[in-house]
Amino acid sequence: MTNNLMGFNVADLAEVGGLRMMLPVEIDPEQLDEWLNDNADHARQLLEQNGALLIRQLPAHGSKKLEKVMSKLFDDSLLEYNFRSTPRTKMRGRIYTSSEYHADETILLHNENAYCNEWAMKIGFYCVKASEVGGATPIGDSRKIYRDIPADIRDRFERKGLLYVRNYGDIDLPWTEVFQTTDRSEVEQYCHNSDIEFQWIGQNGLRTKQRAGVSYLHPRSGEAVWFNQAHLFHISSMPEQHRHSLLDTFKTEDLPRNVYFADGEEIDDQSLDIIRQVYRRHEVAFQWQDGDLLLLDNMLFAHGRHPFSGNRRILVGMATPMSSQAPELKAVVSAV
Repeated sequence: MTNNLMGFNVADLAEVGGLRMMLPVEIDPEQLDEWLNDNADHARQLLEQNGALLIRQLPAHGSKKLEKVMSKLFDDSLLEYNFRSTPRTKMRGRIYTSSEYHADETILLHNENAYCNEWAMKIGFYCVKASEVGGATPIGDSRKIYRDIPADIRDRFERKGLLYVRNYGDIDLPWTEVFQTTDRSEVEQYCHNSDIEFQWIGQNGLRTKQRAGVSYLHPRSGEAVWFNQAHLFHISSMPEQHRHSLLDTFKTEDLPRNVYFADGEEIDDQSLDIIRQVYRRHEVAFQWQDGDLLLLDNMLFAHGRHPFSGNRRILVGMATPMSSQAPELKAVVSAV
């Protein structure tokens, strides 16, 4: 049986995890191509209207088939995962594993590549194998997060902007993995093109600094969204034991990653703790099922990961490039 989405609206989506976003489908694997041809446009429209869409029981197992599905749903705009901040494995074409952090680690809600001046507008997660316990990919509405952050904190962040500082080495990702090259000249060219300051340190060390925005008006809806990774990059996001170990080992400027206000002023831990509390209040989680495909507007919804046990396999594709310099994108700058 092939479900057809024609006439299917956001109001018809089923609720999962407290959010109306689930579309259950019944598709014979041999009819997947026919279903995509009939429904890809409408699925994109549902995603644009809702910001999040969970297509349940989509028979797209295997990276080759998944790449075809995501390319069709994202109108052939799949992107390479460049300037990386998390370890991943490239599977096929432009399909990757989800972040390969230890199973017992929590990944806080964040918008993909919001530490950059370029990012994907759309992102898709496909569940090949759900974990036995835990392992949810929680999401949070960036519009609600924006509105819920205290105005004085929000205004100060928007007025000052952010500076992300990274030192690449054994503790965090090496620069060869982040930039996917062993050629220093390619790294330098990427940094020049992306307005990233860089400094080679010692024989094989590299430090980068990049200024980035805090909030934007969504280019389609015009709604204000909280779109940055200050709460994730800052040293205070680390568990206390790890944080103290890093501070005992490194000078502040040599930490694997940290974030400051754009003028170099340190960001106070208390403000970031409040921001993290806001993210937690707006977290919506659901249990993965094999065959689930979660599509997100990366600016409208943040995502994360809960700890898990057992085998878990989630594949990811990113699409539709956006730049902070794009004429259709407007930064929110506080006038205070």
